Amino acid sequence: MSGAPEQQDLHPNIALLNTIDIRNLDSCADAFAKDAVFHYFNPKALELQGDYTGIDGIKQFFATLDTVTDGTFSVRPINAWPVGDELVVVQTQNTLKWDGQITVIDVALVWRFVDGKVAEVFDIPSAYSGVTSNPDD
Repeated sequence: MSGAPEQQDLHPNIALLNTIDIRNLDSCADAFAKDAVFHYFNPKALELQGDYTGIDGIKQFFATLDTVTDGTFSVRPINAWPVGDELVVVQTQNTLKWDGQITVIDVALVWRFVDGKVAEVFDIPSAYSGVTSNPDD
């Protein structure tokens, strides 16, 4: 027994998160409220920092991220914790090429749900403790 919850035992908000594909947000747009807001804060990535509203704004964030990382951005989910019926805290480890170096960073995301849809996301990457390597090494 792995100790992992069965699919039917998942908190409904985590089950909804499992349907989201950041590479194809059109396929899961109905998981987001019309006025959903994605907040991104990173003092080392000022060109990305800001609030992105609605599915089109969120798609724009990931398109810009894809451009500045030369398409290398990937997410490895580590864990997710429901906090009551409204919030889910997610820990990920993201890999991307930044300033010519492959960087692995820890990220905490707080997802807020209203009426069964994503209403707000706070994306908080570790800005000062990422592990970097030269891609030519």
